[in-house]
Order: sequence, then structure tokens, then C-alpha cells
Amino acid sequence: MSVNLQTPIDYLKGVGPNRADLLRSELGIHTYQDLINLFPNRYLDRTKYYKISELQRNSAEVQIVGKITGFKEVAQKRGKRLVGKFQDDTGTMELVWFRGQKWIRDSIKLNTPYVIFGKINWYNGVFNMPHPELELLSEHKQNLRSSMQAVYPSTEKLANKGITNRVISKIMQNLFLETKGRFVETLSDSLISELKLLPKSDALFNVHFPKNQELLSRAEFRLKFEELFYIQLQLILKNLIHKSKIKGFPFESVGDYFNTFYKDHLPFDLTNAQKRVIKEIRQDLGSNAQMNRLLQGDVGSGKTIVAFMSMLMALDNGFQACLMAPTEILSVQHYQGLQELSNNLNISIKLLTGSSTTLKRREIHESLENGDLNILIGTHALLEEKVKFKNLGLAIIDEQHRFGVAQRSKLWKKNTSPPHILVMTATPIPRTLAMSVYGDLDISIIDELPPGRQAIKTVHRFDTNRLKVMRFMRDEIEKGRQIYVVYPLIQESSALDYKDLMDGYESIVREFPLPKYQISIVHGKMKPADKEYEMQRFVKGETQIMVATTVIEVGVNVPNASVMIIESAERFGLAQLHQLRGRVGRGAEQSYCILMTSYKLSQDSKIRLETMTRTSDGFEIAEVDLKLRGPGDIMGTQQSGVLNLKIADVIKDKDILQDARFHAKRILSSDPSLGFPEHKIILQTYRALSKYKNIWNYIS
Repeated sequence: MSVNLQTPIDYLKGVGPNRADLLRSELGIHTYQDLINLFPNRYLDRTKYYKISELQRNSAEVQIVGKITGFKEVAQKRGKRLVGKFQDDTGTMELVWFRGQKWIRDSIKLNTPYVIFGKINWYNGVFNMPHPELELLSEHKQNLRSSMQAVYPSTEKLANKGITNRVISKIMQNLFLETKGRFVETLSDSLISELKLLPKSDALFNVHFPKNQELLSRAEFRLKFEELFYIQLQLILKNLIHKSKIKGFPFESVGDYFNTFYKDHLPFDLTNAQKRVIKEIRQDLGSNAQMNRLLQGDVGSGKTIVAFMSMLMALDNGFQACLMAPTEILSVQHYQGLQELSNNLNISIKLLTGSSTTLKRREIHESLENGDLNILIGTHALLEEKVKFKNLGLAIIDEQHRFGVAQRSKLWKKNTSPPHILVMTATPIPRTLAMSVYGDLDISIIDELPPGRQAIKTVHRFDTNRLKVMRFMRDEIEKGRQIYVVYPLIQESSALDYKDLMDGYESIVREFPLPKYQISIVHGKMKPADKEYEMQRFVKGETQIMVATTVIEVGVNVPNASVMIIESAERFGLAQLHQLRGRVGRGAEQSYCILMTSYKLSQDSKIRLETMTRTSDGFEIAEVDLKLRGPGDIMGTQQSGVLNLKIADVIKDKDILQDARFHAKRILSSDPSLGFPEHKIILQTYRALSKYKNIWNYIS
């Protein structure tokens, strides 16, 4: 009979209540299952025993068999150190202890074979090993421990309480002895034989106690594949269930609003990418299932017009539409943009934000409920209880990663049936991450810029070139252009950042004096009304230079601004740099982005700056960013939990991820309910995982 892996960890031999509490609080280990899934960070290769005569002066950790023949105490600045003489048949070396000397002396048997393990130093012409791991050769031979030793994740608290790597290794051994190393298989025979995977029990044994490098690689591959396979299975299943169960409102016809706009009022020709995406959206809206689509497009690729034309389809079918943006500035901009597009269409569009007056709100609430209002644009204010639609058919969410899961789900509840959902983002998401985080959404990508847009020239300059940069600014202003100068803002309240901004502002005022030049300044400490006033002066062309912190990152559209200067660019992340660069290059003129830094740059900063000057492809930039920062940071995926992976890594194991998605898709396309006899194991495992919440469910 196999041991139940949901047994609390307290019952495992060698654990007990105190250790169990620590394992729970420090490593989140509650059950046998959790312990099995505590995978090693790295391995020490103990396949070789060195002779003292073979030792090299490097920083390797080695193991040696020999005897301790005697001790001496050596005085040093503080206290004494204990030195043991250690020898084998090729030479002698020293073992050194700076603490715990009495215990060492009492517990060690002289002239008895020991295996020592540790890091080698060369000191005064002799090799020594400080605080070696010691084990009697007779015990060493009996242990289950393999030649390659696992090093487990740990914390300072565990180390202080004596739960060392050796202790964790020991309780892991006990777990394998108690379960006899037999674990329930979790993948189908056909997958195992097709991919030549190790069986589950062998994989688990060899990941904790690997016999050799090759078995370790095979064990890791098997476990990574399985972990990614079940996440992909869950996401794809969710999408299938979503399409079959959650009925959307079928938008049967494309009617007057859409056709009139397309034929008579389209301000410019659509790019092929925009046409393709509109077609994908149109197919979704016409089917009986609820649309759940992610629209990715770099800054300036024309997502707004796609969103607007999607809304017109909703209006043509007698439904209302809404667009929710994360900031007031952005929602105002969407509002102005959509109003301009709908000028000749007799559509009612309103804006609802935190600063809308009570009277305005009341009007909006009323016209929403009686159906007079067609399109509502706004911030989080759209989620308030009082906001009720007559019949919301399409909800568009801009930059969705800025909204929490609970907030997004509130939009669903505005109707008896959930509206169609279109999520837009200008933050390009690398394919690998999109497959993991948005694997249950259908994805559309606008991957070409509108014609007539010139690539932005990006250069990196050190602070010492500042005079040249000022001269360049003057030349551009002479040509009638406008300029952004952006300062980093790590925290809204950071006094240091504020000082940098004010110093910078003052030096620009000295270089560009009144009345010839006008300068706007915008930062987090200003009142919203003052910010808006300064923004508007710049938008209208009354000021030539806008000095700002990153409040302008999202959504300021000034086609005449052709230069973006980013101060202390090394303090920005890649995604932020790319977003800021996207604020220029919106007109027909050549635009420039100048990255200013000091000479002191970390390796990561150098990579970021090099990437920015080399490419303007948002997806390539996102891939580099992903490698530098890891998946959690980029997506704020802590909220979705889907990336709390135990052994796989979405970046390094990209190929395994694609493999896993391919096989999950293939299985579900032939057997969507996993009812075939050969998929019985997969169905059981999937249910168990869902039950024990090893795969987090989240709402998209």
C-alpha cells in the first residue's frame, strides 16, 4: 500500500512538532507531498575521492578519505583556533575549526578513517580545510546518499535552528524509505514512451539522490515537463470550457455604425495587421461563445481604432460597450480619441473617473441604465456598485496587468451574461510568458506600425556629453519641435528623486531662459489640477520643454514632440524605457530618444542600454527584460500564482514549455473531456491537482 502523501509532515521520522513548525513557516512544507516537491537548488558532485597529492589551488569543494592523527591549538588575535592533522597515503594537510572546538575534540576518533568534505585553502605552504563535513568511512558506505549530493533551499532561521542541508537530506531519505520510493504515476503510458520519459518514481528518486549526471538530467526533464504540461492542460481546458459553457451574446450582424465608419470616416488606411485583428475579433463576436481575447500591440501601433471598431459592432447589435483604463490621464485620452473618431456617427460617449462631479455621475448612471448612453470610458470608477448597464455587450480593458483579479471580475457581474472581453496591452509579452500567464486567452498581435512612421533614433550618452545634448535640444526647438526630459521616480515621496528633478529643472531653466523658452514641469507632488494645466500647455504647444517624472509614461499624445531625454536611464527597467520612448515618434518627423547615464553602470544596466539602442522591437525587448528580471516581476504574476513553479522555469525551460503545450493541445483536441481509457491517469492527476490547489485558478 502506498503512503498517503497528504499526511502532515509532523508524522515523518526525524521531524517532530518543532521542526514541523519551522518547515511550515520557513519553506511552506505542510505535507509529505510538499517535502517531495522541495527540489534541490544545486548539486555537489561527490563522485570522486581526491588524494591529498592531487589537490589544486582552486575554490572547488572536494572529498578526501584519510585519518586525523592529532590536534593542536593555535593562538590568534581573538581566542584560539583548533588545527587537526589529516593524512592519507600521499601526504598531509590541516583541518581548521574556529568554533565548537571542545565538541570536535570530544567527538572525533583519532587514527580512524573519515571522509572529509569542504572547500580547500592554501595557507603557509599547506592545504587546509576550514570546518569540514566529517563522516566515518564505515557510515559513509552504508548511507543511501548517492554520489551527487543535493543542496536544498534554506533560510537563515533554519540554519540557526540546526536544520542544515544534511538534516533535510536525512528526512528526505526517511520519506523515501517510508514510501519505499513508490509514487503514483501521473502521465499516460503513451506520453512516457513517446517522449522516453523516466517513470515518476525513478524521476523523483534521481532528482533527490541522483546516481550520475545523466540520470539527473532525465529526472529534471521529466518533472519539468509534467509541471508545465498540467499548467498548459488547465489553461487550454479552461479556454475550451469557457467557449462551450459561457455563452456570449452573438453579434449576428455588422451594421450601419461599422460600415458607415469604415467606408466614410476612417481617418487613415488600416494596416494589414489591424485588418487581421479586426477579423479575428469579428469571428469571436459572431460565435456563440464569450470572447476572451488579448490584443497586444506596441506603443503607437493603432490599438485604439481596433477597439473602437469592435465597439461599433456591439452598438450595431443593440449593445453598450465600455473601456476601462488604469489612470485618469489615459482614460481622458481614450475619451478624446474616441470622441474624435465618432464625430459624424451620432453616438453618445461619456467619461467617468474619480474626479467626475456628483451631478455628472447621476446623469451617467441614468443614461446607462435606460440605454441612451452607448459607450462609457473610465477608470476603476466603472467598477462601482452604482454603475449599472442596460445591456453591456463588450468590455475593453487597457493595460490589464494594472488591475487586480477581483477588480476585473467585477466587470463580469454587471450583466446577467458576461460581456465579451477584449484586453489590450502595449507591454509586449514574450511568447513564453503569454503561453503561461494568458494561456487561456486567445491572442491577437498588431505587429506593424502605421505607414509614414519613422523609426526613433536611440542613443546612449554619458553625463559628460551634456553640453552637446543641450545644443541638440536648442536645434530641435529652432525647428519648432518639443522635448520631454524625464527623471526617474522610484518612490513618489523619495526626497532624493525630487531633488534630482528640481536640480535638473533649474539647470534647464538656466540654459533655456524666459521669455524665449517656456518650460512645463510635472511631478507626483503636484495637485491633479496643476498637473493637468501643465500637461495641457505642453499639448497645445505653449511650452517647448516638458520636465517630468514618469507620470507621462502612459498616454500623453503630442505628435509635435520629437525628442525624449531620459535622465539616469540606468535606473529604469527596460519595459519602462521602451514605454517612454514610445511617447515620441507620433508625428511624421524624425524623432530621437537620448539615454543619459553616469559612467558607473552595472552589467544589467549595460545590457538594457545596449538593447534599447539596438532595437525598437517591443517583443525582442520584452524577451531580454524577461531574462533579466524573471517572470514574476514582469507580469506582477504574484497575483495570478500560476508561475509559482516548483522545478520548471518558464525562461530557461522555454523549449519544454512549448513541448508541453503542444502535447496538452494535441490530447485535448482528440479528447476534450479526457474520457478515453488511455487518458484516465491524466484526468485523475488533473482532478487531484485542482483539488489540492497545486495549480492556482485565476480569473482572466
